[in-house]
Amino acid sequence: MQRRKFLTAGVAGAAAAATLATPAIAQDKRQWKMVTAWPKNLPGPGVAAQLLADRITTLSGGRIEVKLYAAGEIVPGPGVFDAVSEGTAELYHAVPAYWGSKSKGILLFGSQPFGLRADEQFGWMQHGGGQALYDEMYGRFGVKPFLCGNSGPQWAGWFRNEINSVEDLKGLKFRTTGLASEMATKLGMAAQAMGGPPMFQALQTGALDAGEFIGPWTDSALGFYQVAKNYYWPGVGEPSSAEECGVNAKAYSELPEDLQQVVSLACESLYNPVWTEYTTKHAQSLKTLVSEHGVNVRKLPDDVVAAMGKAAEEVVDELRQNDDELVKRITESYIAYRDLVGGYMTYADNGQMNARASVMGY
Repeated sequence: MQRRKFLTAGVAGAAAAATLATPAIAQDKRQWKMVTAWPKNLPGPGVAAQLLADRITTLSGGRIEVKLYAAGEIVPGPGVFDAVSEGTAELYHAVPAYWGSKSKGILLFGSQPFGLRADEQFGWMQHGGGQALYDEMYGRFGVKPFLCGNSGPQWAGWFRNEINSVEDLKGLKFRTTGLASEMATKLGMAAQAMGGPPMFQALQTGALDAGEFIGPWTDSALGFYQVAKNYYWPGVGEPSSAEECGVNAKAYSELPEDLQQVVSLACESLYNPVWTEYTTKHAQSLKTLVSEHGVNVRKLPDDVVAAMGKAAEEVVDELRQNDDELVKRITESYIAYRDLVGGYMTYADNGQMNARASVMGY
């Protein structure tokens, strides 16, 4: 209403203003479909997807009205990338880890084994050249990408049996995604990709021996504690996992500049709120898992973590040797930023956290 008043204020005659302004406003409205990889309002990513849809609608003053469709309502969760690429929907909410079949280079924009934390991932995008490479890669598929949230550190996963050595991983049927699945395969695990609800069913029937999804908040909602009681950390396969919004490139290019900024800023402005909500809710949910559901929180043995580290190095080395020149550039950019900021963290965040732990115990 305020925008209508603004448009009409400078025009002589209220009747003439209404005649001129109303068609212009009607023509300036767009109805966009957002397809997601999640069940509707799933704690964590499902909630974040709805927040993004609502924020774009609100910040645009209703000029872009985004309606969210959960996984399966228009297309299955794994099909949202293609749906936006082909124009079936204008935008999607998912994670880059799901699109490795498109290009291995895509996987680096979401998470990397022993890689970037949530703040470092956003730093690479904003200040380390990551966004330009992100745009170039997704542009091949007619998609304009934005990071719009992060789960923070994910967990190593839910295991039906305890893990005491590297040998215990051999032949283990394990749900994971992205580059973490390649790391797992190098350790002799049978990595399988699937959504959260199918993972529960597979653990329940024994089709899976173990699996990781996100962390305590989302994992609690999916009920994994009912079928596997050993919950392992640290989740070195995904030290963070960025959530993304992919927009049909043609639809985005046809927006006026101010609405392009609305979409961009809506995504950017949600990154920290989504990340910090995950952190808070994960902490609260972990207490409940232990005190009310009898979950055993266990640390991966040091030799297992070391073996995972070696496998992760091999995964990154293979990306550096990829036949696709763009994948090589993405990988080198990621490594350069990881090493630059990782080296600084010895004195900054890591140093502070180690000092706090030595005094406070956490």
